[in-house]
Formats: sequence, C-alpha cells, structure tokens
Amino acid sequence: MEYRQLGRSGLRVPVLSFGTGTFGGGGMFEAFGTTGVEEATRLVSICLEAGLTMFDSADVYSQGIAEEVLGAAIRGRRDQVLISTKGTFPTGPGPNDVGSSRHHLINACEASLKRLGTDYIDVYQLHGFDASTPVEETLRALDDLVTAGKIRYIGCSNFSGWHLMKSLGVSDRYGLSRYVAHQAYYSLLGRDYEWELMPLGLDQGVGAIIWSPLGWGRLTGKLRRGQPQPQVSRLNTKVIVDIGPPVPEERLFKVVDALDGVARETGKSIPQVALNWVLQRPSISSVIIGARNEQQLRDNLGAVGWALEPGHIAKLDAASETTHAYPYWHQRQFTRP
Repeated sequence: MEYRQLGRSGLRVPVLSFGTGTFGGGGMFEAFGTTGVEEATRLVSICLEAGLTMFDSADVYSQGIAEEVLGAAIRGRRDQVLISTKGTFPTGPGPNDVGSSRHHLINACEASLKRLGTDYIDVYQLHGFDASTPVEETLRALDDLVTAGKIRYIGCSNFSGWHLMKSLGVSDRYGLSRYVAHQAYYSLLGRDYEWELMPLGLDQGVGAIIWSPLGWGRLTGKLRRGQPQPQVSRLNTKVIVDIGPPVPEERLFKVVDALDGVARETGKSIPQVALNWVLQRPSISSVIIGARNEQQLRDNLGAVGWALEPGHIAKLDAASETTHAYPYWHQRQFTRP
C-alpha cells in the first residue's frame, strides 16, 4: 500500500481509506449497508493485511452506530489504525445539537471518542460549513481539542473554496491549528473539485480525502448502456435519489463505455480503473472505499499497486469532461508562454 502525506502535515496516510457508512445500517444509512460487528471485524482485518490502516466514519452514520461498530472492530489493535471521523451535522433535536459552535463540537467530539472506545481521534473533520458560527470560534474550539490531545489533526468536508480559504486565513492570523485535509466528492462523474478546490489544496497544502469516488455507486460496472438498472442497487433508494448528485444518462454511459474499454485493455475491473484514475490526480492524499462484503473490498483494494497509462487517462478525461462554471471557463482562456 502506498502512503502519502496528508496535506502540509507530517502524517502519512494510505492512499486508500475504508469508509464505514455501511456499518450499523440505522435510518437513512440502511441504503448503504447493515454491517455488524462480526463482519466489520473481518473487513478491518482484510484492510490491515493489505496495508490499509485508515478508517473513516462520522457521528451521524446510523445515528452513531457506525462509530460504535468501528470501535468494536478495532478493539485491541487501536495502535495499528488511523481513525478519521466527522462532526457538525445534527445529532439531536436541541437547538445546540448541530453546527460548528464550541458547544456542539466539544460535545460531539467527546461522544465520538466514547463510541469509538478511544481517547484520541487522528483526523477530526467538520462535516459541512456552518455559516451561523464565527469561523474564529470554530477553529479555537478545534485548536483547544488538539491541545487537549483529543484530536491530532483537523480537516473539513464539503467546503467551498472561500469557506476553506477564510478558515485557513483565520488559522494563520491567530496561530491556530490549520486544516490539513478536505474530504470532498470527486469522481469521473463529478469533476467540480478540479475547478477551485484542487488548485487551492495544492497552493495551501490541504490534502484531499475523496468520498464516493465511484459516483454514488454508478461506476461499479453494474450499469450498462441499453440494460435495465439492477433491482438490488442503492440507486433505487429514495435517499440516493433525493441527495445524490444527478448525472445525465448520456454522460453516465459515455463514461461507463470509456471505463469498459480501459478495463478490457488493462485487465482490471471497472471500479479499479475508476479508483485508479482518481488516485492519479493532483492533491489527492487518500480515496475512501466502501464495501458491503469481502468480495467488494478485495476488488476495490485491487485499485492500487499499478497505474493507468497516459493514453488511458486521456481517454477517461475526454469522456468525463464537462463545461466549467463561470468564471472557470473564462479563466481557462488565459495562457502565456
């Protein structure tokens, strides 16, 4: 397993991380999976055998059950793993049970520590941007948690470019802990990350931890042009339809066709090719993979240890290219020798 620096930090992380959204299966997350402790323990062991040592979770995954299952699965081997988890989203009905206030973040972090059965979290990330809380308050709270030894590195997720840059500016101004990671959506079907967040990450030393690199399950190889959608698929669930990024059918199958061709030429599976493409992009520190079972996990682990040829990357780039939003399409016209 290859390891990379997590942004501008001294922490090295595996290029593949394991996402625990399939653990527990409570509420809306039942669409992703219902993995219990026994199966989770087995999946963690397979990951560790392959050198995959970072496991990603969040306090809202199955209402905290995912963190509990992960904590049980790593019991007795905490020193072998890196844990990343997230806070900010609602964890209760109260007015202060949500957001990035000092009040909520400290409570959320303490609750995550308890569920995970550990006294520290390696990478703690904000799950989204809270515009109602001053950035200074959020970063001071995170810095205090770092000073207390309860978290070691901080990151964010789903921020826009100005959200992230403002936060970095505040950290630099007051000497507070700095975001070293941005957990972001990026795939062959969703390349918006490239427009602003990728150059920002490269310039400011913020490493990307990529979620849903298979385009919300669309790039698993199960969807084919002219064939019906599988009856058993997360794409059939209301939660995915409601919150997942829409993809025009023609664009989807243009990308799938290109993946199919590259897969045949390389002898790899479609998911392995799609994951490897993301791994070759600038600013990427780690890519989160998920799996409902051992077979899916082992296939996804096959995305590392090799690299797509430049011709294959060019073919996939061309199939997945879209018109940039303004002002990025205009900025691309400016070149100089």
